[in-house]
Order: sequence, then structure tokens, then C-alpha cells
Amino acid sequence: MYGVPLSKQAKKIMLLGSGELGKEVMIEAQRLGIETIAVDRYAGAPAMQVAHRSHVIDMLDAEQLRSVIKQEEPDLIVPEVEAIQTQVLVELEKEGHVVVPTALATKLTMDREGIRRLASEKLGLPTAGYEFANSYKELKEAVQKIGVPCVIKPLMSSSGKGQSLCRSVDDIEMSWDIALEGGRGKSARVIVEEFVHFESEITLLTVRSVSGTSFCPPIGHVQKDGDYIQSWQPHQMSEEHIAKSQEIAKKITDELGGYGLFGVELFLTKEKVYFSEVSPRPHDTGLVTLATQNLSEFALHVRAILGFPVPDIHLYTPGASHAIKAWEENANYQVAGLEEALAVNNTQVRVFGKPETKVGRRMAVALSTANTTDSALELAGEAASKIKIVYHDK
Repeated sequence: MYGVPLSKQAKKIMLLGSGELGKEVMIEAQRLGIETIAVDRYAGAPAMQVAHRSHVIDMLDAEQLRSVIKQEEPDLIVPEVEAIQTQVLVELEKEGHVVVPTALATKLTMDREGIRRLASEKLGLPTAGYEFANSYKELKEAVQKIGVPCVIKPLMSSSGKGQSLCRSVDDIEMSWDIALEGGRGKSARVIVEEFVHFESEITLLTVRSVSGTSFCPPIGHVQKDGDYIQSWQPHQMSEEHIAKSQEIAKKITDELGGYGLFGVELFLTKEKVYFSEVSPRPHDTGLVTLATQNLSEFALHVRAILGFPVPDIHLYTPGASHAIKAWEENANYQVAGLEEALAVNNTQVRVFGKPETKVGRRMAVALSTANTTDSALELAGEAASKIKIVYHDK
């Protein structure tokens, strides 16, 4: 354990997973006088750099997870990543601990099978067709049922890890290997999804609080290899699509329950809105809200989970974000080009401070505002192009 406790009068939040999104949650919590504890599988994670205390454990190890929670006795347990032994959270909630938004919601949303079956089979929400597979043989059968192209994902992963587009039967073995390598946990089970020929994909940030359910303006985004590269707000949509998106988001978040911010991912075709996934926490595409809204997604999440009111959400200005990624593994690196990037008009940069780079790992983000989202995207792209990950000898 690192760090010291605050006054016993302060409420205590424990964050399970301490990446760049958790870092912003910690900062917002501390602005409201909250004692913060960051937990992750590696030392020096971004949220640990700002938390009052931190712990390094294997969060998939039930004994370690239960031990650190019992040691700290937090008022709120706030999961931030998928790789958590969620059954422990279910048990601890029964013992009186508060899990955000609920232990069941955390368990369901960290398992693509659970949330897909809930959305499609129980709630009747429109989704892409899907099948599950436990082996390479079953995967070949599932792809035959769904057809190609299709998307293959591990049941548990984050930031698009393990996801691939299977364009033909010749790609099945490669997709299986990618899923096994990128998945978290011990399960080899994968989901095979019908490829929806969508016009756009959005994140609808949905807040459940004492003030009821509220929505942020829709966020459009571009993904590559299952991970977001750019996002912008607002995404232009018809009134009909907005109403349907909000209806879907409210149904799924009402079913999950609890307070907090949910990132609801949706596919938009010309005629229809499809549910894709939901995260019961701030979303990476929502980093853009640090520059666009009166309250960022992180401020909204903290207010909601603490039981504070959430006022009307206002978009101050159109804006965009552009992720900066690393493309090799190295603990001896430097984020360079900040002077040039920060010279771009109406632009901010957030450097996450991760202790090492990995292939495809997000290391920073450029945030820009302008009169239109197109102009903001140009500015964010320009700033991102000036930022380089410089590697030194290992």
C-alpha cells in the first residue's frame, strides 16, 4: 500500500482499475473532498498517480480482491475495468458493501454474453445477430451460421483487445488466435456477431442519478481494430434516431439499475438503431466531454454515484478528441511534440503517464473545440500528428 488516509470524516471511494479514465474520476472525486484509493494489477497506473492511496493486486484473484476491500472498507466500490472477479463483488454487496452501479450490473456488463442476452432476449432490444463458441471447432460452426463478414470478440476484454473482423472462412483461425490473446480471464469463450452495415456508431452517455435519467448529446466515433481513434460531439442525428437511442439507453440502464454514468454504444443505419454494448462507467470516447460540456462525463459520474443532483447537461461548444497510441513495448519512452501540439488553436492535451508502452496502447489524447465538429476534428488530428512517442534503449 502507498499513501496515507484522509480525515475519518471523508467518504472513501475505491477504484478497481486505474487507467486514464479512472484518473479523471479520482480528480473529480477529490474536488468534492472524497478520499480516493486506486487499485490495479500494475504499479504506477494513471489513477494511482493522483489517488490518496493505491494497491497492486491481481483483481481476478478472489482472495486478493476481497482482502484489499476488507482492509480499506470503502464507502463505494467503483469498477473501472472488465478484468475483475465480479462474483466477489456480488458476495460483498450482500454483506453490505456498495458497488457502483450495482454488483449485478458490473457482472453482466463485464461479460459480453450476459449483457447481450439481457438486451436481446429479455428486453427485446434490436441487436446484431450473434452466436457463442467455446472452441475453434464451435467457432467455425458459429461463423457458418452468422455468415461473413462477421466480428469475433472474446467475452471479456477492453479497448478492443482481441476483436477482429472475419472477412472469410480463411480468417477464422487468425480471429480465434486474436481473441485468445486479447481476452481477459481464463475463459476461451467468444462471441460471433453479425456485421451490421451501419452509417455511423455513437456513444450515448446516460446518467442515472437522484435527478432521474439524463443524456449527454450523442458522441460519434471512429474505431480501428475495435478501439477508438477519434470521437466528436455532437454527432448529427435525426430526431427520430435520437429518440430511439434514448429509449434503448433508458431501457438497458433501468434494467441494470444503480446510480452512475453509463456509456451506451449504438449502431445507426438509415432506418434503425441497434444496441451494441454498455459500460457502467465513463467511456473512452467520452474524453471529448472534458472540452465540450458544462460537466464532463467524469464529473457527472462522481456526482451521480455520491447521490448528488445532476443539473441540465449543456454542450458549450462542438469538440473532438484524437487518441495518440504507442506501437512497441518499452518502459523507457518519452511523449514528445507537446510544444507543437499545444500551439494548435483551441486545443488541450492529456498525457496519461502510463509506466510503459505496449503495442496499440493509448498514451495521450488531443482535445479540440471549434464552431463545427468537422473543424474540431481537423484541429485534434493536427495536434495528434505532432505528438510522437520517442523510445530510448530498453
